[in-house]
Amino acid sequence: MDIGIQKTIVFLFFIFIGVLLKVKFKSKEEISGIKKIILNLALPATIFIALLGVKVELHLLILPLLALGLNLLLFFAMPLILPLMGIGKGTSEYRTAKLLVPSLAPGLSSFPFILEFLGDDYLAKAAMSDLGNKIFVLFFLYLVAMNWHYSLQTDQKRNGGAKLKPLIKAMVSEPVNLFIGAALILLAFGVHMDSLPFFLSETLEKLSLIMTPLVLLFIGLAVKIKRKQFFQIFSLLCTRAGLVLLISGIFVTVTGIGARNEILLAMAFGLSACSFWPYAHIAAVDSMEMDKNSKRKTFNGNFGVAILALSFPLSTILILATLNSGSFFVNPFNIFMIAVALLGVGFIIPLCSGISKKKWSEQRLIDHEISSATTEKAA
Repeated sequence: MDIGIQKTIVFLFFIFIGVLLKVKFKSKEEISGIKKIILNLALPATIFIALLGVKVELHLLILPLLALGLNLLLFFAMPLILPLMGIGKGTSEYRTAKLLVPSLAPGLSSFPFILEFLGDDYLAKAAMSDLGNKIFVLFFLYLVAMNWHYSLQTDQKRNGGAKLKPLIKAMVSEPVNLFIGAALILLAFGVHMDSLPFFLSETLEKLSLIMTPLVLLFIGLAVKIKRKQFFQIFSLLCTRAGLVLLISGIFVTVTGIGARNEILLAMAFGLSACSFWPYAHIAAVDSMEMDKNSKRKTFNGNFGVAILALSFPLSTILILATLNSGSFFVNPFNIFMIAVALLGVGFIIPLCSGISKKKWSEQRLIDHEISSATTEKAA
């Protein structure tokens, strides 16, 4: 059996083990303990190692810019897509999906297959591209998440400076941000992982090793997907994949790329699963709101875990199908054809189930009530 497929089975098996372990974890506090280990130890160590391991190659600097462009296109497309999936604007589910869906997790989902099918040179290009994605998920999405949180939870009459203070405090107090700051300072002085004392680098590497197993076990333990929610998220992820292929097809057509492996690399990277890092921002916000006993939640953590749980297997199937396609995608028309098919699947499910129509009606009713209340208040 192909080594890439075997690695995928291992990852899926960890999620399955997590599902089986649900009977042993009977309280939310126990599952929350695993999440805290991930967010406060494993994730910061992993990010620190990833940043210190960055080797910037000048002739490949266009790749992270292209990856960042893809992230931003998906992010700004979400306000158009999510309501069609039955996810109403202004809801915690809407903000959760908008934060998670544009993110990519190539290290967990596409790198093993890129290495297996395309080789070391293309893995290096994929790793370079991931720099743009890292900037997006670690910095841009963090600022977006915190802005949403403070806009929702604080008094709207407070000035910008008053809102900025808690944001800065939150940024400084988060372990992930402290590790990012330390890594960037060390990089500025030319320090990399092999420059660190052995005891420090070894400790960080050991902590990083537990990251993937713990994340997958946590997904299995925390995931709770209802039937309607399953189809809603499935249609959303199919639409995401269709958008990625549509953007890839336009890129290939405009640039005139004809090399098969270059096209497959672009598609496989873009089809990566949703990243866990934005979920870390969601968890941080949830923790802040729990401490304040806030009734209005910025995000829906359970919905976020469900997206992560479905994203990984679907992305794996699509990436494997892409990399096994031979020269099929050398012709941009075939890329557009598959993109339209995925978009069709994504849109037809909510239309057939009536989810989209129902949510649109609810959203119009909410908008009407808000408008009426505003008019009465003005009068």
